[in-house]
Amino acid sequence: MTEIVALADAQHLPRWRRPIVLLFLMALAMPVAFNTWAALLNNFVIEAAQFDGADIGLLHTVREIPGFLAIGVIAIIIFVREQVLGLVSLILLGVATAVTAYFPTLGGILTLTMLSSIGFHYYETVNQSLQLQWLPKADAPRILGWLMAMGSAATFVVYLIILSLWEPLGLTYNTVYMFGGLVTVFLAIFAMVAYPQFEGPTPQNKRMVLRKRYWLYYALQFMAGARRQIFMVFAGFMMVERFGYEVHELTSLFLINLMINMAIAPMLGRIVQRFGERSTLIFEYTGLVIVFLAYGGVYYLGWGAAIAAFLYVVDHIFFGLALALKTYFQKIADPADIAPTAAVAFTINHIAAVALPVLLGLLWLVSPLLVFLIAAGMASVSLGLALLIPRHPAPGHETIFKHALSAPAE
Repeated sequence: MTEIVALADAQHLPRWRRPIVLLFLMALAMPVAFNTWAALLNNFVIEAAQFDGADIGLLHTVREIPGFLAIGVIAIIIFVREQVLGLVSLILLGVATAVTAYFPTLGGILTLTMLSSIGFHYYETVNQSLQLQWLPKADAPRILGWLMAMGSAATFVVYLIILSLWEPLGLTYNTVYMFGGLVTVFLAIFAMVAYPQFEGPTPQNKRMVLRKRYWLYYALQFMAGARRQIFMVFAGFMMVERFGYEVHELTSLFLINLMINMAIAPMLGRIVQRFGERSTLIFEYTGLVIVFLAYGGVYYLGWGAAIAAFLYVVDHIFFGLALALKTYFQKIADPADIAPTAAVAFTINHIAAVALPVLLGLLWLVSPLLVFLIAAGMASVSLGLALLIPRHPAPGHETIFKHALSAPAE
């Protein structure tokens, strides 16, 4: 029989069976499969299926379709608890990753990408909801920073294994994909068996929620999804296509990236806690404008692979500050809206993400510089939106306009 434990009673459980520890276990499990897939992706599709820029754009468009359909989570949680849905999604992600190398064709890669993406996006939707329901507002930025560090640590181990053993053992894509996928499957099944199902203090709405007062959050999510695609799709692809990075070289770059992120992720959480969401997001988006402009310089002005690698690391650090977007919503939200709004936000986040990769993939064939200029423009729009966040967001104070009407100007 399923054991259901109220969140308030979970403190009586052994420490390792408490909700926050489960969040850390899930934060460990997801990156193993996803980043095994991501680490090998650019080399695998070029070597096994002879992808060009248009093909990689199509693949990432397919990958983002389940994110666009994340609103379907609202219908599923009517019948399935969020915690269970999250763990089942992890299993799907792991299985699809494990068998990726068995289908080295355009059709096979696209099909498995779709399946793994359903697992990834439905997990991420539920995971964000559970984090915001289970974490106290005062500590949420700090704990989210540590959860990011856990994800980076898991990814670091994956990349270290690939870097250390790829050439000495003559590893194949099949071996590595199988290992990474099955580790995630094992951890998800363990979490299903070892943990009770936790009951939050506020029942979640089981219908779609669209509220006018969340409009700025929706807009920020839309722009985040649009500009993120440039980094996800083309930054790593540029390393392989423009500079000829091989698997172990690209993985070395990822390792450096992860070592830095493991060290600073908790610091990023403290930065949000100390300076607030407004200042943090303004800093992030300003930095991204500079980084994307610099990417264009790397490609066209011959600044070299070392500068490209440096920008890649800085780019990833700035994206870590996006945890401020989560805590901004936590502060303005009705507690009952967290689950349905997480699903709606993921769909909004992926509206542009579905169309942009394939369109920008075609543009890449003509002018990579234009792709990076468009990304800088998207980051600039995000910066403008961040300026509308009040210094102390709360229900009724979602934007500086409402704040100005109801309280003295800051």
